[in-house]
Amino acid sequence: MAQYMIGMYQPDGVVPPPEFLAPVMARLAELTEELRAAGAFVFGRGLTDASTATVVTAEPGGGVHVTSGPYSEDSEHLGGFDIIEAPDLDTALGWARRFAEITRLPIEVRAFAGSSG
Repeated sequence: MAQYMIGMYQPDGVVPPPEFLAPVMARLAELTEELRAAGAFVFGRGLTDASTATVVTAEPGGGVHVTSGPYSEDSEHLGGFDIIEAPDLDTALGWARRFAEITRLPIEVRAFAGSSG
């Protein structure tokens, strides 16, 4: 069984109003329960806003440089992720489609290196 990350990308600084967000979160909770029931759920969690990120970069002469804010300057950032187990990429993509339908956000699916399916 291979392990996959299902990453959800969200726009910077955009927090939907509660009347929109509450039903989405409820549907995501239901999907998590389906993943658990199927034996596919490993771990999942939302992340704090990208503006709270700290980046640590190795400097060419040695030492490290610490900066505030996200590494990427894009208008979207990883907002949360789930780690699942699936027999193959097609199965993982099936779960990812469900996340995309619920959240209406871009979803990235990647296998873990060394994970075989």
